[in-house]
Amino acid sequence: MESPQSASSRGREPAVSRRSGLDAVFAPRGVAVIGASDREGSVGRTLLRNMIERPFGGTVYPVNPAHEQVLGIKAYPSIAEVPGVVDLAVIATPAASVPGVVRGCADRGVRAAVIISAGFREIGPAGLELEQRIRSEARRGKMRIVGPNCVGVIDPVRGLNATFAGTSALPGRVAFVSQSGALCTAILDWSLEANVGFSKFVSIGTMLDVGWGDIISYLGDDPQTDSILLAMESVGDAASFLSAARAVALAKPIIVIKSGRTGEAAKAAASHTGALTGSDDVLDAAFRRCGVLRVERIDELFMMADILSKQPAPAGRRLAIVSNAGGPGILATDALISGGGELATLSAQTLAALDAMLPKHWSHGNPVDLLGDADAERYAKAIDLAANDPGADGLLVIFAPQGMTEASAVARRLEPFAHLAGKPVLASWMGGLTTEQGVSILKHAGIPHFAYADTAARMFNYLWKRRQAIRALYETPEPLHPHDVGRRVQADAVLAAARAQGRVLLTEIESKQILEAYGIPVTQTLLAANADDAVAAAERLNYPVVIKLNSTRVTHKARAGGVRLNVATAESVRIAYREIAEQTGEAFEGVSVQPMVTSRGYEVMLGSSVDAQFGPAIAFALGGSLVEVVADRAIALPPLTTTLARRMMERTRIYQAMVRENGAETFDFAQLEELVVRFAQLVVDRPRIKEIDVNPLLVSGGGALALDARIVLHDHAIADEDLPRPVIRAFPERYVWTWPLQNGERLRIRPIRPEDEPAMRAFQRTLSETSVYLRYGGIQTLDERVAHEQLSRMCFIDYDREMTLVAERTNPAAGESTVVGVGTLVRLRDEDGAEFAVLVSDGYQHRGLGSELLSRLTEIAREERWGAVIGYIMQENLVMQDVCRRLGFSVRFVPAEGLMVARLDAR
Repeated sequence: MESPQSASSRGREPAVSRRSGLDAVFAPRGVAVIGASDREGSVGRTLLRNMIERPFGGTVYPVNPAHEQVLGIKAYPSIAEVPGVVDLAVIATPAASVPGVVRGCADRGVRAAVIISAGFREIGPAGLELEQRIRSEARRGKMRIVGPNCVGVIDPVRGLNATFAGTSALPGRVAFVSQSGALCTAILDWSLEANVGFSKFVSIGTMLDVGWGDIISYLGDDPQTDSILLAMESVGDAASFLSAARAVALAKPIIVIKSGRTGEAAKAAASHTGALTGSDDVLDAAFRRCGVLRVERIDELFMMADILSKQPAPAGRRLAIVSNAGGPGILATDALISGGGELATLSAQTLAALDAMLPKHWSHGNPVDLLGDADAERYAKAIDLAANDPGADGLLVIFAPQGMTEASAVARRLEPFAHLAGKPVLASWMGGLTTEQGVSILKHAGIPHFAYADTAARMFNYLWKRRQAIRALYETPEPLHPHDVGRRVQADAVLAAARAQGRVLLTEIESKQILEAYGIPVTQTLLAANADDAVAAAERLNYPVVIKLNSTRVTHKARAGGVRLNVATAESVRIAYREIAEQTGEAFEGVSVQPMVTSRGYEVMLGSSVDAQFGPAIAFALGGSLVEVVADRAIALPPLTTTLARRMMERTRIYQAMVRENGAETFDFAQLEELVVRFAQLVVDRPRIKEIDVNPLLVSGGGALALDARIVLHDHAIADEDLPRPVIRAFPERYVWTWPLQNGERLRIRPIRPEDEPAMRAFQRTLSETSVYLRYGGIQTLDERVAHEQLSRMCFIDYDREMTLVAERTNPAAGESTVVGVGTLVRLRDEDGAEFAVLVSDGYQHRGLGSELLSRLTEIAREERWGAVIGYIMQENLVMQDVCRRLGFSVRFVPAEGLMVARLDAR
């Protein structure tokens, strides 16, 4: 017999680790400045001066074997001789000496180091070898390393300044992290003049150890940080970055400026950081996938941080503009539309009300031009009408200095609209001295102000794009229709045959066989080794037909002259066969014959290739012969859900054309979304595939049909374990089991999917008050537990960070399933372990299901090498404590927690 729950009343998720490894960087009890110096103008002197200038709650120890004192403070010959506790070492010694210094720190028990020194990977192989030695020593001592080649770190709230910058930062609620040290010092200098404060200010350098994922995770837990600004040159560990950003972006805005959009800039960034760079389009797709907002200019980082701290996210992209001048309104409109936004279409009621109170020469639409003589009263009435129009998702108010109107008076009339529910309000008081007082009023009211109206429109576009990206992450997708996964062995056979022959290029027929194995419809295609076979195939398929080159050496058949369309007679087939053979020469290995599809529809392209940073990426584009001529494509990272597939396609003009034409030709968009999801699954399952193009994919009222396909494999000399794989972990099929109950009923236990939200909502409704109390401590109501925001975060998980198993009762005949139990395992950050929780529906308690779920979770922890499995159990939950003991857990009361703690070493 068992309780339905194993975790304490912590809410949905088990707790994360109590103390992060980066606390040693930002909250050290003692700091050793290794390389501290008295020499004027030296890095070592500036570091030490900055460290002692303000109290930060710890002790500073200069380390320099050549000095007994530095800046009047006792110095020590080595880190080994420092007497007190040292959590952090700040290292400013020549690059060649740094591995030995880190070795000494590891021996001394130092928990972290900031390496200021340069001269590592950026100089080539010799520098890389130094980094490898540093990494080895740091791992041995379980140290975290920031840098090398960095300015250092500042915690202005605590008073810590471990940098060689000429000044410190003001305290604030925004964290700033940059790879470029020069940019850090420039931003610091600017921030003092602009009175901008920071919660953390980090120069991350070349990221030998601590990377974007580590710092984002830390800042996500930091109560002093409201938003996170990143100045990025290279991504580093792409999987870690995506995982951390996705986990944090929902709660705290992450805004990034990424250099290297152009090829030349990308080369410069690679040279600067010594890191690999990939496609900028793929990077944009990665940012969208994790909810990160990318901006174009440095000042936009701070503008967006300011807006997001003051204004709500808009529900959509429609902006209402109110102005007393036509020109600025037009400029704002241009910026809005070119960035993907839309002018709000004002309702007939709003237009009528505006018409009744405005001069007859007003613009009679949006932008609402109040004309140059508009006074504060006219502004107030127009703002009220535009702000409350149901067709507007946001409001921009523009003021241009006029002799008839006082800027401050208009600003005061805008004040009451500073906090509209669900609608951001932005302002642009253009001018200088005459608008200063009005601008001050706006800022005090919490209304973001911009010197130019087009800048404000660009910021609105950023707002709705971020909202859209976050919403897409947690929008419940539609479940896929059943598909015979057993057919995927067909793909195994095709790939095995190519490997046996040493081929990396598959024929069209082989490529289509792999598509078919994943439920992607293809045209029937027959192989013909001679002209007579080609005629027989054409007659079997019925005329007209398409004749194509069959070759294991030519990737693009049309370019080689290997395609003939609309072949309508037997004689034409023979001519086509002969011409293709003559034109393609030694590459000719017969022809393929397929029906000439004449259905009305749209030709699109579905493809995948490997990005240097993010692995396989999916592309959807205008298809046919125009794919390389017309730049109309969108990219996403696999795996995909139906929601993510739709969002990707919506970013193309060809998809928008299909939507507009849907009245004349009914397209099954749901089927197309599912096809794209299956294609992405193919890419995930088959890392041996280097490139795949389905072009054209014909989308018509009859469905989607692959007319041609091309697959190129990776070199067979590359071992399977070395093949590039998606940076986002796909559904872990290996953790699917069938488990029998004593009454003969069989449950399926598997990892949770995004599509499970409706089932999880139904599951929550089956729980008694006792079950809820033991799982949640009674802190959550039913409405809270079944809310989309709550359940979506439970179902949309990162399998590298946590694993949630659902036990479900299935009814294959009806295509239904019911969740009856849930087990969750969450990795502890910076600790070797994972925390578990188990919850079983009341009707399935006391039947061994809780024990089975916990047993499976410990098995997963062992497989994933997550270390110890830990659970927090309420004292009155004696039954669950007994279950844990039977499974080998130690169970003891921890007074500091007020809970029983169960622990099992799963290594």
